[in-house]
Amino acid sequence: MRISVAPGARLILEDGCALGERCRIDADGGTVRIGRNARIGERAMLVAVAGIEVGAGADVGDWAVIADAEPAFADRPAPISVGDGARIGIHAAILAGATVGAGEEIAPYATRAPGRASGPGGQETRAPRSSA
Repeated sequence: MRISVAPGARLILEDGCALGERCRIDADGGTVRIGRNARIGERAMLVAVAGIEVGAGADVGDWAVIADAEPAFADRPAPISVGDGARIGIHAAILAGATVGAGEEIAPYATRAPGRASGPGGQETRAPRSSA
């Protein structure tokens, strides 16, 4: 795994969180918080300029990307929130300003960003899992 925290940025790893092999966390600004018992998959990448919060028990799939800034001059960094118990599928992308609700599932290969969504077969998300 590769972890980089720039001066002024913070990384908070809560109890029981798991970081997959070769995952990458770059905190270039703001705070990156990985909640209690959350899992970051193998080769997943979190890149923060404004801040990223991954809730308790959330699961970020292998090769997924969570990036709060896009590589364009017109775009501004915006914090990202992944709710408790949310699941982000393999190879999915969560982009600047996006929110993934508690218990929500993002399909594999899907993209979540404010104002736009795409995924395999047009399916971006699934309904929250029931606790029954």
